[in-house]
Amino acid sequence: QVQLVESGGGLVQAGGSLRLSCAASGSIYSINRNGWYRQGPGKQRELVALFTSDGNINYADSVKGRFTISRDNAKNTVYLQMNSLKPEDTAVYYCYLDGAVAVGWRAYWGQGTQVTVSS
Repeated sequence: QVQLVESGGGLVQAGGSLRLSCAASGSIYSINRNGWYRQGPGKQRELVALFTSDGNINYADSVKGRFTISRDNAKNTVYLQMNSLKPEDTAVYYCYLDGAVAVGWRAYWGQGTQVTVSS
């Protein structure tokens, strides 16, 4: 069983920074895609930043130049550095991972971490 544990959310003023972490545990043979989505109040869940299967990175246009995704493969951990935060970045941020595990290909979500940006 694979688990994703997120940390690093909180309350910050506009213009501030936060760093999210997501540690994957369990038997993962290979990771296909790994990254972050978010869901703001009354909105649908949307992509924030994602390592793709070919090693590239996709960012939402709204976060380009402000957010940076990175990873530590040895620790199966992915990070999201968020700078110049805006009130519209307020959302629950979810870690996402898909890849090969013992029972085949699976996709997993973290429990979510709240990010609140005050104006």
